[in-house]
Amino acid sequence: MLAPPPDNLVRLPAAQQPLLVAVIDTEEEFDWEKPFSRTSVGVRHVRYQNRAQALFARFGLKPLYAVDYPIVENERGYKPLREWMLAGTCEVGTHLHPWVNPPFEEPVNNRNSYPGNLPASLERAKLLRLTELIEQRFGTRPVVYRAGRYGVGPNTAATLADLGYQIDTSVVPRTDFGGEGGPDFRRCGLDPYWIDAPGGLLEVPLTVGWTGAFAAVGASLQPLCRSDWGQRLRLQGLLSRARLLDRIRLTPEGMSAEELRRLTRALCARGQRIFNFTYHSPSLMPGNTPYVRSQAELEKFIGTIESYLDFFFGEIGGRAATLQEVRALCLSVVRQTDQAPTAGVRQADAPRAGTA
Repeated sequence: MLAPPPDNLVRLPAAQQPLLVAVIDTEEEFDWEKPFSRTSVGVRHVRYQNRAQALFARFGLKPLYAVDYPIVENERGYKPLREWMLAGTCEVGTHLHPWVNPPFEEPVNNRNSYPGNLPASLERAKLLRLTELIEQRFGTRPVVYRAGRYGVGPNTAATLADLGYQIDTSVVPRTDFGGEGGPDFRRCGLDPYWIDAPGGLLEVPLTVGWTGAFAAVGASLQPLCRSDWGQRLRLQGLLSRARLLDRIRLTPEGMSAEELRRLTRALCARGQRIFNFTYHSPSLMPGNTPYVRSQAELEKFIGTIESYLDFFFGEIGGRAATLQEVRALCLSVVRQTDQAPTAGVRQADAPRAGTA
């Protein structure tokens, strides 16, 4: 799951209109600077999502709220989302935070906060419990998964397929969480790929990439920037200020609207056609995440979302999509390739599909 099979990469045609999906990590409120706790399960912030939800609706974008156990356990968490889902303005998926998701059999620590590190039977038991509760609360079984802390592991794909999931969106391209005990995504690029076989479980990675004069070698320079030597010299900051190399994630968390526009223009020019916009739901209530500590920061956060959506659907000429629509498009590419090897995605395009 951590290395896309070359034959399973999906590269959309250059003529494809850019597509934007939105996936919200919808989770409990907890202090990101403190150890993980099974008692931090507040969900007051969910009602504050209405401001972002109204923006998404205005632009015709149907976000997917990937919900975790405290959200679906508490009426204050799931009721607003259910109302939007029934109104047809959002979708619901799954987000597993193992430390607050029963059954509780493992010690709470950093390594076990990545669900893919758990024994296969325990990862499955937690995911099954959450999946069934989501189905009970929302009346539909989820088919989209994002692992908490992006923590997929060696058993995750098989478990997802067994439970009926069709899409995973946990991969953070060209990123290594190994220093904290998490997954290593350095061999994963931006484009979707079939995790098992074409037509099976589809991976739709987050949108992360480099801009600047050194963007083409960003993957090679990133380890150098993160080395002890690079950090002492503050190499990443120097390269960024000189506009030689910027690593940007498609999120309003810690990123400006100008940075998001710059990333999108650069990726479009390189042929990228699927853009995955994301943030953590507690950021919509000041004081829950490092990104939004005050009302002023919240207004800036909302303004970044609005500015980016206006840019994507205006200047870029993009179109809103859901992950299910992306999967259907990827399936159509598979069918075209089977019928005519030179149509749709060509094997020669595969190496380019892994670039960020």
